Amino acid sequence: MGKNHARLYSELPGVELIGVADTNASLAASVARDYGCRPFADYSALLDESLDALTVAVPTTLHKKAALDAIKRRINVLVEKPIADTVENADRMIKAAREQGVKLLVGHVERFNPAIMKLKELIDSGLLGEVVSISAKRVGLYNPRIKDVGIIIDLGTHDIDIMSYLYGQKIKEVYASAGTVVHSHEDHAIITLKFAGGSSGVIDTNWLTPHKVRNLTVIGSQAIAEVNYIEETLRIFDKEWVRDAKIEKAEPLKLELLHFIDCVQHNKKPLVSGEEGKHALEVALAAVESARTGNVCEIK
Repeated sequence: MGKNHARLYSELPGVELIGVADTNASLAASVARDYGCRPFADYSALLDESLDALTVAVPTTLHKKAALDAIKRRINVLVEKPIADTVENADRMIKAAREQGVKLLVGHVERFNPAIMKLKELIDSGLLGEVVSISAKRVGLYNPRIKDVGIIIDLGTHDIDIMSYLYGQKIKEVYASAGTVVHSHEDHAIITLKFAGGSSGVIDTNWLTPHKVRNLTVIGSQAIAEVNYIEETLRIFDKEWVRDAKIEKAEPLKLELLHFIDCVQHNKKPLVSGEEGKHALEVALAAVESARTGNVCEIK
């Protein structure tokens, strides 16, 4: 993901890409050559370059240290999802950003998928009626670079966050069934969510399906909506019509970075705050625990 962030920052108007840091010095040098910036083998040296903003796209277990080092220098931070590896580390990041007066945006990039943005608009307008359930399928082949977490934290957090966003509610209970076939952590899971208002959500996710699927279905009292995340399409079914929403397609990550820069330049509140990122992490960790114990876990 770091390469994609560098590529897009280098293209954004009004943004100067200062550098990229990676412990793999040859990789840092290659990316820096591609996007016209300086390579750093030690990110601390990059942080000393009087930066306004920084993306943290490192393994999840390293999010807290890298983000805190930047925040202490009063650098605004976009941290890739999940926000951290533990709730305690997420709290430390949120507290530090608040104390230093900098922005902390969590990279739940599906929030910026044009189809999801349009769906949220239609739900809030009442077009679907009362939303009673949401289901998601997020499956595909395993990416060997993901070693420190299982599929619930790596992929499940996407739809955990999206469902909470679409309902406008926090998740109160989670139950999950999961297993391991090819990974050291869980690589397939079914996650069931109960929201504060009593509605539900179900997520089917795995690293075993030979082709990628990224779909979401929203059931409302007046209509049903189906999203294809990959194609950025939204189809509405009601009693009379099947309609395709008009979507202005765009790269979600580019929209996310534009939003981040806008928040920094104009002191705006991030669409995905540290607190929202923390909630998605809490639910994902509870889902992992539920899969381990077989119990329903409450989210406090």
